[in-house]
Amino acid sequence: MPRPAAPAVVVLHNVDPSWPQADTAAVLDTVRQFVAALAAEGHRVFEAPVTGADLEAALAPYDPSCHIVFNWCEEIPGIHRSDAQVTTRLGRLGYTYTGSPPDVLALTWDKGTVKAILSSHGIPTPAGRVMETESLEDWRLFPAIVKPAFEHCSTGVDSNAVVLDVQSLRDRVAYVRESFSQPALVEEFIDGREFHVTLWGNGRIRMLPPAEMDFSAFADVRDRLCTFDSKFTPGSRHYEGIELRIPADLSRGELAALRRTSASAYRLLGCRDYARIDLRLREGVFYVLDINPNPDISPDTSLTYAAEAVGMTYGAFASRLVRLAAARHRAKPAAGSMHP
Repeated sequence: MPRPAAPAVVVLHNVDPSWPQADTAAVLDTVRQFVAALAAEGHRVFEAPVTGADLEAALAPYDPSCHIVFNWCEEIPGIHRSDAQVTTRLGRLGYTYTGSPPDVLALTWDKGTVKAILSSHGIPTPAGRVMETESLEDWRLFPAIVKPAFEHCSTGVDSNAVVLDVQSLRDRVAYVRESFSQPALVEEFIDGREFHVTLWGNGRIRMLPPAEMDFSAFADVRDRLCTFDSKFTPGSRHYEGIELRIPADLSRGELAALRRTSASAYRLLGCRDYARIDLRLREGVFYVLDINPNPDISPDTSLTYAAEAVGMTYGAFASRLVRLAAARHRAKPAAGSMHP
């Protein structure tokens, strides 16, 4: 049976006018690479930058009955934590789009609730709770890590986020509250191997080769973590010192356990099309640290390198995600249909 024709794709992405010019140029260059990679797979590809609150204007030229939106819009410029709002509006406009729906995107900002859901279903996650400074005296699990309770991308995470005693814990919780105007998530720090696992699919969930974040260059436990700088600040100690290893060196049994835990978290949270699960291994147990629906799909991410490790080009993996969304598009009732 011949392969279905490649759907037309609109790449929706945000460009904030407040960004430094160099950052804007880097984002636009990355988007151009992505567009070219998808086009090489036979798709007609259009770019729709979102530069303000008028999402509808950015999409106006594109008929929702004829285009799949590749949703790379991380937020509406100037509106923090608005990725769920983007997908809500896409749905109202009638577009089929890649990635997770609004409820999943909104939920994963709330780290405390995600932990509670995982724990209640028997999926290992580090012991922890959302804290105010007044509730610290009974915490006894050290080292601990302190993060903002409602952020992504390791925002607020540096070496000082790992604390070794109650006073340091109190100071760091106060710092989070004052700096980010939100409570802190305090967790036991799992000082073990860390893996970033890309899953993709709906129904049948597939796993790309796991990526390991190798912290061997750091002797101090407070440095053995993925910080904000490790992701966004070239030249910083963590950016340069953490080695990315793909595929991770795991036994057959470890790989099977990692797959089970990751896929269970993916399904439980309702992720769609693709996601990245971050985990740590200690004494044979994989602990879920974070769930990232719609993770970054830039050319230099662990997701892209993992796809390449199984012979998929950048464009081929992106095209598979588009086709997952296209399957939902075909399943939608036609305009004017009497079916719900």
